Amino acid sequence: MGQGRMKQTGKFLRRLTGYALPSMVALVLMLSLPAAKKVRVSNAVNTLVIDAGHGGLDPGCNGNNEVFEKDVTLGVALKLGKLLKDSLPSLKVLYTRTTDKSLKLWERPNLANDRQADLFISIHCNANPNKAAAGSETYFMGLHKTEGNLEVAKRENSVITYESDYKENTRYGGFDPDSPEGHIIFSLVQNAFMKQSLKLATGIESQTSKLSPIKTRGVKQAGFLVLWQTSMPSVLVETGFLTNATDRVSLKSSDGQQKIALGIFRAVRDYKNSLETLNSVNGK
Repeated sequence: MGQGRMKQTGKFLRRLTGYALPSMVALVLMLSLPAAKKVRVSNAVNTLVIDAGHGGLDPGCNGNNEVFEKDVTLGVALKLGKLLKDSLPSLKVLYTRTTDKSLKLWERPNLANDRQADLFISIHCNANPNKAAAGSETYFMGLHKTEGNLEVAKRENSVITYESDYKENTRYGGFDPDSPEGHIIFSLVQNAFMKQSLKLATGIESQTSKLSPIKTRGVKQAGFLVLWQTSMPSVLVETGFLTNATDRVSLKSSDGQQKIALGIFRAVRDYKNSLETLNSVNGK
């Protein structure tokens, strides 16, 4: 790539991100990202992977030392899995974890790819120094539109530092969680399933807000490592803020987790029915 092309790349990235990144840095980061697995187009939802974020040595965020993110995400994941298995017995439900164990971040999307899943849902809790911040939000892979979205992605992506070999691991393409430029460039990676992921994310926020007292903050985009290499529609659900006293009451209770799980279940059910009905009409 010539010098003129690199300058154009730098200008393009500045327009998109609002940051003046050195063209060479931008180019190196873009080229260093390994290619995702081959995209597999599915006309049905036969297999779904539920990813309970964090776990084991990685507690995630915590709410006033009352509850850890890893425990909330596992509770919601198991409740969601049971709802899906009971109501949609033909759907194969897989988990990245069903106990409090540590996982390397790359193992989560790798499971979904290896099992040829049709959907991937990663469950998390949010945190903010501003304890007034509250509400749920569901993300899909793409360019962050606000600093807040970037901060959420940075916090979730920082879990790779629990892996002693993350700097040498080629699966992360040299991604540095301490580098602002790395997060900015990484967020430009576009998932091949943006439209489907957006549809699922919209359904999740719509359904959970009807059932849970946790208000919705809407559907958002940002660059998450756990969504990066999935070869199917994928979303990351921030179920609420553990740092907010009101959200925390719902997040740490079994009833509150059940309502969140039920909302996600209804969104998956509706997405599955819509996709399969459409493809049936089109003769696919």
